[in-house]
Amino acid sequence: MSISTNSGVRHLIYTAWLMLETVLVILTLVTAILYLREHPLVWLPIVLLGMWGQRLYMVGHEASHRKLLPNSLKLNDLLGQLCLLPILVPMSVFRQIHFFHHAHNRRDVRTSALDVYLIGNKFELLQRCWSYTLWYVAVFGGGFFFHSLISILILLFLPPSIARRISPAFRGWTYRKQLQAIAIFATGIALHVMVAVFGGSELWLYCCGLPFLVFAWVYSALMYTPHYHTAIGKQVQSNARSMKRQAIPAWWLLNFNAHLVHHRNPAIPWYQLNRHAKTSEPKLNLLQAVLQQLRGPILIRKVG
Repeated sequence: MSISTNSGVRHLIYTAWLMLETVLVILTLVTAILYLREHPLVWLPIVLLGMWGQRLYMVGHEASHRKLLPNSLKLNDLLGQLCLLPILVPMSVFRQIHFFHHAHNRRDVRTSALDVYLIGNKFELLQRCWSYTLWYVAVFGGGFFFHSLISILILLFLPPSIARRISPAFRGWTYRKQLQAIAIFATGIALHVMVAVFGGSELWLYCCGLPFLVFAWVYSALMYTPHYHTAIGKQVQSNARSMKRQAIPAWWLLNFNAHLVHHRNPAIPWYQLNRHAKTSEPKLNLLQAVLQQLRGPILIRKVG
């Protein structure tokens, strides 16, 4: 299935509803926060708004694959960028890193295999403890979010030639892309500052700051669930797994559960992913996949 087939009226209706729904939920949660700001229950819409940041991320993900409006790529990128702006992610940076992920996901134990840690013969116990600590902080302490944030900052502020030496994910990164990304990142920062200036620090804390921390935790806990302990090898499109379809998580995360389908054909739009899934039922639901990561990383002894 090619992207060009996703350009009919039906697809436009799905995209319009997706954007409307995403915005309406934000407005509803912000209204609830304003109404409950003096009430102990204000934490509930704050947490939900932070979790909804993952929906913004997933819409940006669809836009990065040019699937929102494939016949109008500028508008596609604009919609995606508007969703990514509150979480401070420039679209060009997202696309740069994410496309590398698709092309090289778990190609070998050193490339895009984030649950694999290489250990040597010396101080083996210390290395094992360190590997497990890093893994648990990455998944359950927001570490994967900060890992992604560091990658973004590298692309934004280091000269492209240095960024390319740090990681092959930065190949093709240019000064022009960098300047555009810096401008967008600055716009996201300005958005947060405007909320604080015109709405007050308390409003920013409740509607931006605390939800952002919740998003960082949710993003980190969910990020590697489709690739945890999956195959490693040259067939990179198969180094992923799907999870059971559950109505609410599938709605929230745009059928993130059918992740193997997405890797095998990234052109399939979010609302068709489950139709292309194989009939064999995946064993784990989303919560089980998150908790499974408590098993820890894969430890491989270095050769030579």
